[in-house]
Amino acid sequence: MHSNQVMLLWISILLNGLCEGGEGGPIHVESILRRKPFIVVWNAPTSECQKKYHVDLDLSPFDIIVNHNESFRGDNISIFYHDKLGFYPFVDEHNVTWNGGIPQNGNLFAHLAKSKQDIENILPSKEFGGIAVIDWEKWRPIWERNWDDKTVYKRMSKDKARKKHPRWPDKKVTFLAKEEFEQAARKYMQETLRLGQLMRNQGLWGFYHFPYCYNHYSSKIRNYTGECPDIEKARNDKLSWLWCQSNILFPSIYLSTSLRSNDNVRKFVKHRVAEAIRVASSQAFPPDILAYSRIVYTFTFDFLVPEDLVHTIGESASQGVAGVILWGDAAYTQSEAKCRALKKYIDVFLGPYVLNVTSAAKRCSLLLCSGNGRCARRHFDSAEHLHLDPLAYHLAGHQLEMAEPSLAKQSELKFQEAFACRCYHGWSGHHCENHDNVDAV
Repeated sequence: MHSNQVMLLWISILLNGLCEGGEGGPIHVESILRRKPFIVVWNAPTSECQKKYHVDLDLSPFDIIVNHNESFRGDNISIFYHDKLGFYPFVDEHNVTWNGGIPQNGNLFAHLAKSKQDIENILPSKEFGGIAVIDWEKWRPIWERNWDDKTVYKRMSKDKARKKHPRWPDKKVTFLAKEEFEQAARKYMQETLRLGQLMRNQGLWGFYHFPYCYNHYSSKIRNYTGECPDIEKARNDKLSWLWCQSNILFPSIYLSTSLRSNDNVRKFVKHRVAEAIRVASSQAFPPDILAYSRIVYTFTFDFLVPEDLVHTIGESASQGVAGVILWGDAAYTQSEAKCRALKKYIDVFLGPYVLNVTSAAKRCSLLLCSGNGRCARRHFDSAEHLHLDPLAYHLAGHQLEMAEPSLAKQSELKFQEAFACRCYHGWSGHHCENHDNVDAV
């Protein structure tokens, strides 16, 4: 791209504005979420099950949103990893520096120009209205969060500051290094988001794993509460510019084997989702939330037990977020046996449960929120879930049909007692009955 084109691109981003101090924000758009109280999105490259082994996973009848041919990138969801979007500065595991290594050494002009090309290649349709996930995990935009193998970014930043001011004391050098790093990191993240929003303005753009909570579970922790530490909440507050610029937030609720069927798993997920709701609610135009989950425990091919589907998908729905993304990798399709095991799990456990939860969310939305909002627990400490009573509804093919009207009525009364409305953008009132004369999403 020629230098004048890069300059025009830069000016376009600046003229369209960046969030400052929580003001402004991305335009609310019609999207994959429009008037859907809770969605479940499949984000795993499982097309090989059909191609190689003729195992059709058949996800859509269970109300699971999936890309065409179950591809990893498509019209419904696409992930941009660090090597697929622009010139992301980082240091690899072999200590090799790429694109300047630290954001303050990077070429932001060149990065945005390359990002423009990458977005055009990966999302060719200007009408893209799906989910665009940017997954940058090499460094974190808050200085203090770059620990362990990420301390290299602190060291390089301090070396850069010290070269400018060799006579300064270490404390002053560190202060400058932190300031320069965080400002540059913000520019890379914020302006990359804004570019995506300008180019594919019907899509939902955000960064994977934000907000962080750091409520990690360990059997060594006595009296585990699941709460995000206060210091991490304060650090999240410093990222107001990111919550403002994002269309959507993607907290991670992956479960390790140590949490399998553990009494603490609900605390772990509950507070991660709650922290996303907290930071989103701090904005004038709150971004939506899709929690990233998995159907297996991390670093295994062991499927979640049914109660842990409730603790992840069910917990997210009951807190009133927009949905869950089910991430998976190529390990799902390594053999015919794995494909068949995956299909069995979908047909017997995952699919029916997702259909129950999405149907309950739709029913509750219509009943309580005039179809213009999502149901969320009235009380944070409540253990109620958005479930349809299996005795009141039965699965007929891939549809839930009412079997016992009296029991179904009891479920509706339970919704009224345990849940309240979280209105879609453009609607207000206890039952989301008031239209606010803006385009509702």
